[in-house]
This record gives sequence, structure tokens and C-alpha cells, in this order.
Amino acid sequence: MHHVPGTKEEFFTRLHQYTLDFGRMQPAVEYTTRDRALGVEGYVVVWNVSAESGMAKGGCRVTPTVSIDEVRMLARTMALKNAAAGLPLGGAKSGIRGNPNAPGFKQQYQAIARAFMPLFPENGGPFGGLGFDLGARPEFIDWFIEATGMPQRFTGKPASLGGTDYDVYGIAGLGVAVSARSGLEEAGGTAQGATFAVQGLGAMGAGVVRYFGGEYGGKLCTVSDKLLGGSYRLNADISDELRAEIVDSIGRMDREQTTKLVKQNGEHIGTPGAVLYESVDVLFPCAVHDVIHPGNDGDVAASMVAEGANGPCKAVSRDALQERGVVVLPDFLVNAGGIIAAHVEMTSDADDKPQEAMNQTVSTIDRNVRRTVALARGLEVSPYQAASYLALVNIFESAEAVGTNGA
Repeated sequence: MHHVPGTKEEFFTRLHQYTLDFGRMQPAVEYTTRDRALGVEGYVVVWNVSAESGMAKGGCRVTPTVSIDEVRMLARTMALKNAAAGLPLGGAKSGIRGNPNAPGFKQQYQAIARAFMPLFPENGGPFGGLGFDLGARPEFIDWFIEATGMPQRFTGKPASLGGTDYDVYGIAGLGVAVSARSGLEEAGGTAQGATFAVQGLGAMGAGVVRYFGGEYGGKLCTVSDKLLGGSYRLNADISDELRAEIVDSIGRMDREQTTKLVKQNGEHIGTPGAVLYESVDVLFPCAVHDVIHPGNDGDVAASMVAEGANGPCKAVSRDALQERGVVVLPDFLVNAGGIIAAHVEMTSDADDKPQEAMNQTVSTIDRNVRRTVALARGLEVSPYQAASYLALVNIFESAEAVGTNGA
């Protein structure tokens, strides 16, 4: 058990020092590879590694514009996320600069995958391998295994290949749903009947709706997605059965049925951003970054914001919301279901890895949110500040930040 500061002054003194130390850290590994003949580049950044596992982990971004700078930023974020989750993994990220939809991309992808192999633990390296991120497609799993013969170094695989199928089970969304349930209960409330709105109905948003609106009994009120053509507020008089049908359709990612049901039983209220201003118990921004910013944070009317997307609130807006009494549960605390599932995939011998991943996601995120909220309440600081403190403690006091310098 790490030292818990007894006063707000001690808390901020220690948080300030940790933040400075983290800012001075330099990546343990930066690796760039390129195949000029194929016209493709690949990047790996390992920000820090765990003393317990000797590894760092994060997904692989595949876009025509990804750069070493972008991968470095993402690896740094993964260091916080993995530490906030209490996982024995340092932070890492990889990227492949290419067009995943272009003819011949398989050859490019496999060339980079092979070039990454010296960094894998079996070859003495600290990089836990690839996974899903922007631009990834299901066939990458087969391409990777064919090129490397190392299925253990690609996470997010189907259960038939020893994976957790975390997109199929919506495990990342499950974690965000759990965070809101735990946050509401810590505030004396309950998820049952809690009104909520979701921006973005991709894998993350669909998982949130599936679990918070289905298993936990939340009341879905408003949804938005580009494929819907904006934001829709469900009609107040629809039956519980119909609302449950909409929740089920979204959770199954049945785009056609979802669009039909939502448009038939909802009111179009504006652009995809209009959902952010709904007066609900919980707002789940699950689309893109920086959607809540100084230009609109004063219009956010939810009582709680659980950040499903990466960085949906600018830092200054998190502070502004907190000052107005809005509880903001930060992304690196709540959307760690994917990396928890990845850790299960790499380490567990369970017969049912998807179920094991879901169980660990629920228990881990529930525990961490409750601990964060309790610390925030006890010292009268924001959940973001409390979560940052606890994550940085895990990095600097658990002797898990090895192989770095400047800290």
C-alpha cells in the first residue's frame, strides 16, 4: 500500500513533484524502421517497462500520417493508463505509416511486423507486441501470425486463437460503464434508472450502451454518431421494451437496425456535438478527442462525465467542469478495459479468456474508481488529480519505471 498524503498541501506537493519527474522522463526505447522499396515506415516507442514483467504494451496505430512523435505521445499516455490500472506493464505504442486500404498493404504490414520482432521479449526486447488501434482491421491478426509465427505478440485475437475477443465482447466499453456505476454508487446513487447520453457508437460507445444501459439498468436518453447524421434524443414516452430493443441493437453494433429504431423513436436535436449538452446523470463522450473545450464546457449539463474516448475533455475544461460540481472520470482511469484484456491474453491460462478479461476489467476498474473517488473526496481534489497522483505513484514508487532516464 502506497503512502496516502494526509493533507491537501502534502498531496499537491507530491503530485507536483511526480508530474515534474514524469515530464522529465525520456523513452526507454525509440525504434524506427523503414522499407524504402515497399514505401512503408514503422515505429515503436517504449516509454517505461515494468520491473515485474520486463514488458511494456500498447496498440498499433496504422494510418498514412502516423509519426514517431505521435507514437511517442501515445506511449506516454499508455504509461499512465497501465499504471492507473495497476498492471505490471509499462507504456508502449507502435505505428505503421501506410494506407491500410491500399492494394499491397499486406506485404507492407508484414515487412514492418518482421522488423519489430527483435523488440519482442522472446528476443530479449521489452515490447509486448501489437494490438488494435486506429486503422487496424481483423485480418491484421492473420497477417501478423503468418509473418512472425508469434500469436502471443498480437492481442485482441479471437478466442479460438487464444485471445479475448475484446471488441466482440465490448470489454473497453464495459470498463467505462463500470466506472460510471462505481462513481454513482460512491456518490450515494445507483446506475439503475440513471439517465445517460453517449457520443459515438463505435466499439467503445456500443459497449458502454450494452453494459450501462443493459446490464446495469441505466436509461438511455440521447445518442449521437456520424452515421446517424447527428444527435437524437429518444422520445420520452417510448416503452421500456422499445428502449431495451434500441440498447440491444446498439450493443450488437447493428448499424441498420439502430439507425431505423433511433430515427423512428427519437428527435433530431443537431450535430453529433449536440449530445454533449444534454441534462443527464452521465455523459459518455466516446468519439474523438477535445470535444469538450473552453468554448463549450459551460454548456455541459450532465452531473458526471466518464471519458470513453481518449482525451475528450481538454485539461482546462476538466477543471472548469469540476469547479461547477461536475464529476469528471478521466480516460486513463476508466477506459483501460482493452489493456486489461491484453494483459489477460498474454498471461492467463484460463479456459475462457474473454470471461476472465471481463471479470478482471470489472474488478480492477471498480476498485480503482472507488479508490480514486475516495481520495478525491477526502482531500477535496478532483478525480483527475487523484487519478493522476495514484498513477504516478505506481510509476515512481513501485520501482516499475526501469530503463528510463531523466526521472
